[in-house]
Amino acid sequence: MEKENETKTEQEQDQVVNPWEVSAKGTGKIDYDKLIDQFGCQRLDQSFVDRVFRLTSRSPHIFLRRNVFFAHRDFNEILDAYERGEKFYLYTGRGPSSEALHLGHLVPFMFTKYLQEAFKVPLVIQLTDDEKCMWKNLTVEESKRLARENAKDIIACGFDISRTFIFSDFDYVGGAFYENMVKVAKCVTYNKVVGIFGFTGEDHIGKISFPPVQAVPSFPSSFPHLFSGKDKLRCLIPCAIDQDPYFRMTRDVAPRLGYNKPALIESLFFPALQGETGKMSASDANSAIYVTDSQKDIKNKVNRYAFSGGQDSVENHRKYGANLEVDIPFKYLSFFLEDDEELEHIRKEYGSGRMLTGEVKKRLIDILSELVERHRAARAAVTDEMVDAFMAVRPLPNMFN
Repeated sequence: MEKENETKTEQEQDQVVNPWEVSAKGTGKIDYDKLIDQFGCQRLDQSFVDRVFRLTSRSPHIFLRRNVFFAHRDFNEILDAYERGEKFYLYTGRGPSSEALHLGHLVPFMFTKYLQEAFKVPLVIQLTDDEKCMWKNLTVEESKRLARENAKDIIACGFDISRTFIFSDFDYVGGAFYENMVKVAKCVTYNKVVGIFGFTGEDHIGKISFPPVQAVPSFPSSFPHLFSGKDKLRCLIPCAIDQDPYFRMTRDVAPRLGYNKPALIESLFFPALQGETGKMSASDANSAIYVTDSQKDIKNKVNRYAFSGGQDSVENHRKYGANLEVDIPFKYLSFFLEDDEELEHIRKEYGSGRMLTGEVKKRLIDILSELVERHRAARAAVTDEMVDAFMAVRPLPNMFN
């Protein structure tokens, strides 16, 4: 049985982490060690980074090297199988609730692209337009429109169309996919789903019946056009750790239905500009850098809103140095500054007070401006025809080559 956070009600927990709420009492900072213990997943240590490098002959992604992806379930089994010459497929997704993505939304897609390239495996990307229709009070039409808009941002990350199938639930659910949903639903009691997700009597039944929809893309038979006759194909899911409850449930029922348990590789939350209080808020435009932000917007947001660990005066800063534990510009650099040596140089100089907050923010503004501009150019090149092509239900004959 997968470990579940069913022992305490959500009110009693020091921190609540589920797909719809991320909060912690006191400082508001998520304790990831405690979360690993609470969820029952494992920490991703250096041995995995070294092994990925050995198996793929590619430099491990910055998010792997720097523990952005820090936890896993059965990633070792995926690597064991790969070493034996067995293939797997990737599954990730996005709940399309806003027009534009922020940098936190890009993190799993940037990492998934690396995994797809490094291991040369197929990928399915689920757009849960049905979920957002139910949770965000959007109309069906608006949810479907946002799914296509978000698909353009996802395609702009550079996925290989010969190995990638993007689908929206409103368009794709049916057939073998729906059969698997019903099989999962029969295995999960109401008490169990309340224990895992914290649903209450006030939640409508659409929410309670949704988890199987996100579960079954991890079963290969949900995609007969891709994986016909490959029911034992393993699945690896890169995602943020708030999605873990869905897959604890899935891993519990998978063996009862004759499938392998999906493996997971899970990331930290990308912190808000104002500080590490869980996830960024889509309702507060100044809490995040969006892929639609201009260079001027980025400069303004970083300078005005990025929480600094620097001291209150230059004199004190030179004396005591910056508190890198809380400094958001430095944390953002650790996500996006590729050069390990430069990051280490900034860590030493800024931490000792020899480098000032303004210098660190300037370096961050340059890096984020370049990243966002590159993404914007790539997205501008994505046409509606390209979206249709990625979302077409079709075989991918070269997906493992």
